[in-house]
Amino acid sequence: MSELNNIALKILSNGKGILAADESTGTMTKRLDAVKVPSTAENRLLFRETLFSSSSMSNCIGGVILYDETIKQETSKKDKITELISKMGSIPGIKVDSGAKTLAGSPNEKITEGLDGLRERLKEYHNLGARFTKWRGVYSISRSYPSKLSIYSNAHALARYSALVQESNMVPIVEPEILMDGEHSAKECYEKTSEVIKKCFEELILHNVDLKGIILKPNMILAGNKCKDQIPNEEVAKLTLRCLKNSVPSEVPGVAFLSGGQTETQATENLNLINKYNDSNFILSYSYGRALQQSALKFWAKDINNIEDTQKVFNHRAKMNTLAAQGKWSKELEI
Repeated sequence: MSELNNIALKILSNGKGILAADESTGTMTKRLDAVKVPSTAENRLLFRETLFSSSSMSNCIGGVILYDETIKQETSKKDKITELISKMGSIPGIKVDSGAKTLAGSPNEKITEGLDGLRERLKEYHNLGARFTKWRGVYSISRSYPSKLSIYSNAHALARYSALVQESNMVPIVEPEILMDGEHSAKECYEKTSEVIKKCFEELILHNVDLKGIILKPNMILAGNKCKDQIPNEEVAKLTLRCLKNSVPSEVPGVAFLSGGQTETQATENLNLINKYNDSNFILSYSYGRALQQSALKFWAKDINNIEDTQKVFNHRAKMNTLAAQGKWSKELEI
């Protein structure tokens, strides 16, 4: 087994998942504003350090995606953030794209940028302790979208990124996200997600990316948030599985779903059903941001120095998702 394959398996095995704590300073400021906590570098670090030092980091969280600001910070005990994460038994990762910008030639769509200077930044992040990375491509669904241009351009960028990441001895998370915004049906989501994922793998193979050393981070198959015909969770699970089995090469070790607009319990319930029905060889786990952090953030905002009780809230959510990643979750286990 390759070193990259080992890292990917360590992140996702035994029900473990990924904590996506890679919110940009702007996004984190919005989250903190919403709970009336000043968005200072110290407060952003305090909340993240509270999560990173919780007991569920050892039992549930296999990897943590960081943001550029965070990976360069020190903990209250003067450890590097990456050292704290490693000490807790998890693997540090880093978001390396520079965000979704307007796609030239199709101004209503987005292309993710950040390839310029990436090789040098990857060396720096590896030296700081990162062992995996994240790059997110975003796609909208409507009558005209995603266009062939958007599907190709983002797949090409994801493949170039992945090749550079593996060259730096890190595992790339490949994240093509079909957004939930819109009136599209689950059927349309299924068709477009399948097309997007297939094109991503065509490009990854063309760029000689080792598929055993990546993690795929896709959306689940859901109807748009403005669609009148929402499908039951069982159908979400079955369509999501069918999409993966038909679109993802068998060499890929694991899939870590994004929560994409779902509530905390929706994201857990859908993940649980996907694993109950899972008849593939893929590890199917989670890479959640808000769906892991939101309850903890709201609780923490009442008293930012109440570390222990905030960790209890986070530990519960992490445990629920780790059970769901093994098909062992039930509603009765929720508080």
